[in-house]
Amino acid sequence: MTRSLAALATLCCATLHFATAVHAQSNAPGPFATPSGPVQFVRADHEFVGMLDKDVFDRFGATALAHFDEIGSANDSVTRSLVQTDSGPVLYDFRQRPPLVQRTHERMAVKRVFWQGDDVVMQGSQGWFSLKGGVLTKLRASKKTYR
Repeated sequence: MTRSLAALATLCCATLHFATAVHAQSNAPGPFATPSGPVQFVRADHEFVGMLDKDVFDRFGATALAHFDEIGSANDSVTRSLVQTDSGPVLYDFRQRPPLVQRTHERMAVKRVFWQGDDVVMQGSQGWFSLKGGVLTKLRASKKTYR
C-alpha cells in the first residue's frame, strides 16, 4: 500500500512537471505586460509585427505564432520571449527599452526552452543549443540538469 501511494505521488508530480513544461509554449498574440510596456504580436500580411506601446519594434516571418516566455517576479510580467520564426528563433529581452532583439540565424523547430540567468537553453530539431550574448552554441552531452 505504501509503495502504491509513493508510486502515485511520483506519477502525479511527474505529470504536474510535464504539464508545466507543455504550457511554456504559447500562441497568444497578447497584449502582455512587460517591464518595457505592453507588447503584442499582430499579423500583417505574411508576417508578424512585434509592437510595444503601439510602436513597431520588430517584424518576422512565420506561418503561425509560437513563443516561449520567461515570467519575471514583478507583477507576473514577461521579461524575455523566444519566438519561433521562419528564419530561426529570435530572443526579445523586454528588461530594457527598446527591447533587445537577438536573432539566431539558425533554422530550427524549438521544442523546449530553459531560462538560466542570461543564458537561454533550447532543445531544437538538431539537438540542444545555448543562446547567450547573441551567440548560439550547440551544446555537447553533459550531466548538467536544466530546470
